[in-house]
Amino acid sequence: MAEGHSVEDYPTEIEESLTGFESSVGSVQNVIQTLMSVSKGDHLKLEPLEQAKLDLMSAYTLNSLFWMYLVTQGVNPKEHGIKQELERNRTYMNRIKEITDKKKAARLDKDAASRFVRNALWDEDKAKAKAKGDAERPSKAKQRKLS
Repeated sequence: MAEGHSVEDYPTEIEESLTGFESSVGSVQNVIQTLMSVSKGDHLKLEPLEQAKLDLMSAYTLNSLFWMYLVTQGVNPKEHGIKQELERNRTYMNRIKEITDKKKAARLDKDAASRFVRNALWDEDKAKAKAKGDAERPSKAKQRKLS
């Protein structure tokens, strides 16, 4: 656990929870340091959709950290305005996901689809009539020989 604290400072039942919490805080700290190490110029090079994703992720992360802070202070975050802010961020994240999914979705080629449908609805009677008509008409090669 943390240096300078003896085992008698906290109950042993919560040692595992505290260790997990400490590693989670370390992970969050690493992510934030990585995010802060990227210059603003690099952020400006992103496409608008990627920039929106980054901004939303940053806002959601900060709001989540504030939620955790409220919990550690004994405040019920469900009764705080942070809950509405997190919901608003989630709404925008879902909107971006819809836009991204829409870009990835296959597009319908109407001409190709109509050809598929037309050929799928093949009519045997029409095909026989066409074949019969072709057989009755002499081919161009036969017409040349006759001439």
